[in-house]
Amino acid sequence: MITQYGIDVVIKFLVLAAILVICTILFTQNGIVRYSLFGIVGLATIFVFNFFRDPDRITPPGNNIVVSPADGTIVQIKEYYEKEYLNCEAVQVSIFMSPLNVHVNRFPISGTIGYFRYIEGEYLVAFDDKSSERNERTHIGVEKSGYKVLFKQIAGTVARRIVAPITVGQLAVMGERFGMIKFGSRVDVIMPAGSVINVKLQDRVVAGETILATYSPEATGQK
Repeated sequence: MITQYGIDVVIKFLVLAAILVICTILFTQNGIVRYSLFGIVGLATIFVFNFFRDPDRITPPGNNIVVSPADGTIVQIKEYYEKEYLNCEAVQVSIFMSPLNVHVNRFPISGTIGYFRYIEGEYLVAFDDKSSERNERTHIGVEKSGYKVLFKQIAGTVARRIVAPITVGQLAVMGERFGMIKFGSRVDVIMPAGSVINVKLQDRVVAGETILATYSPEATGQK
């Protein structure tokens, strides 16, 4: 299944691919050149359909869990004081998404969206520590019974468009789709320090299925 967030790109690509194929047939007589162009179009088509795939996921049951919002690899786990939304000591788990990963993002917890911010920025490589502060990104905060999670969609070197059609006050459902980052990116998940992290560096995670952390109902991070 192709994600709704990429249908426009897929249609534009198919039109361009069809034009290139027709022009190649009409104006290219050299067999090597002709079949090379056909091969390039074929590989590009496979890449585009693979990138915008949107498989169904089964979210694990549980009231006090945080699931991964993205497919990818854990590249950073760090602790710091988060003052934008959580306002407490926090732990951040960063997920790097390569162009070969599924790029549809899913809500890490259920609750109410209490914060949303879009920030224009640079396009450093997504696994660079500075990318979370300097790259184009969205910051999304969700609260459930006093427990808050802030997660960031961060554009990478190749990515040039972040999709997050959500609004403050909207209800979030853990594991449900909420957007995507097109062509390589990173997602940071910031949770109160009392959260118990279930992953380690270099672990591969699956959006909507992998449990990043568990927490007690009292783990709000507030003193």
